[in-house]
Amino acid sequence: MAITTLFSELPVEFIGSFPDPRHPLEPPLAELIFLGRSNVGKSSLINALAGRRIAKTSGTPGKTQYLNAFRFPGFYLIDLPGYGYAKLGRAERTRLRKLVDDVIKTRNRRGAVVWLLDIRHPPSDDDLTMADLLAEAGRETIIVLTKGDKLSQAQRHAAAKARADDLGLDPDDLLLTSSAKGFGIAELAEHLDETARDPNLGRGTG
Repeated sequence: MAITTLFSELPVEFIGSFPDPRHPLEPPLAELIFLGRSNVGKSSLINALAGRRIAKTSGTPGKTQYLNAFRFPGFYLIDLPGYGYAKLGRAERTRLRKLVDDVIKTRNRRGAVVWLLDIRHPPSDDDLTMADLLAEAGRETIIVLTKGDKLSQAQRHAAAKARADDLGLDPDDLLLTSSAKGFGIAELAEHLDETARDPNLGRGTG
């Protein structure tokens, strides 16, 4: 379905795909770093926010291999490889995990990490490890629940509360979305735009 957000009619430019977690982007802008387990629906969510297909989607997880950078008006959207995909070889899993870890620890801190979790499932061991890394690194984090359309309205409410309890948070701290049905997408786009434009958020390079 077509989803309209404040980004739908604005230019979006693919800057490139980079293996270096500290690859500089010019001009310097706020960065929104999208992170989540493989198969969490990250590419679909990015496309829904943009109102068009800019990130590659596939029925097979693990397609994103590098740091993919898109320039939106006023900020960069950084698409990271998904973590936790067991079918990749050990060496490739190690490489991708190091890329993700290095981005979280060392990359431009002006902006936020947008951390995606599947509303239907408790955080995995990989998710909990990532939560520890985000906290240790002191990264501003926006937590987004994906695939809300897979549950009924009553089930969504209960699952959102359960995910908040899993993380020791208030349900209002989590943003519920569905890329398939479109709910929560326009609101998330507005929140991301406000975050990227906040001059006091995460200044510095860490």
